[in-house]
Amino acid sequence: MTYSQIAAPAAMPVTLAEAKAHLRVTSDTEDDTITSLIAAATQYLERDTGQSLLDQQWRAYFDAVPRDGVLELMRSPVRGIVAVTIYDSAGNPTELDGSEYYVNLVSRPARVRLVDGVTAPMRANGIEIDFDTGYGEAGTDVPDMLKRAVLVLVAHWFEFRGVFDAADQPVSVPALYARLTRHFRFLSV
Repeated sequence: MTYSQIAAPAAMPVTLAEAKAHLRVTSDTEDDTITSLIAAATQYLERDTGQSLLDQQWRAYFDAVPRDGVLELMRSPVRGIVAVTIYDSAGNPTELDGSEYYVNLVSRPARVRLVDGVTAPMRANGIEIDFDTGYGEAGTDVPDMLKRAVLVLVAHWFEFRGVFDAADQPVSVPALYARLTRHFRFLSV
């Protein structure tokens, strides 16, 4: 399966003021650097854990329906399904009615199960699921441990920014980051 972001969040989970307070930076000379580190740390955390910190919209692409009919959405937390579209062998789309699939947003990962009788041909990206994800619109909606993980990355990268070339960044991730994010990761068996 493949994912693409359809709509990005309107803000960052950590403000410049919060990051500067965490770093104990009082001047404005580093604002651009800190702002870019917040964006990079947020992007790193979201890709690393599958979490969407602030509200955004994603599209998941599947080639076929699994035997059990369950399509898992490996982003979290999923707040709602926007559309489920199936393409026939000629590439013509059909958007499914809400009665043609069941949704379990409580499970992790969230699951979409097509009702019996709804089929999709084996086709590259033949099934698309558009869904809303995120903890809310503002950084105050994001769990504190995830915000802290962003701040830990920002501080670590800020501290070591001159030691390695820009092309080599991020050069390392502190152990505290892994401890803060471990409960938010998808478990694999």
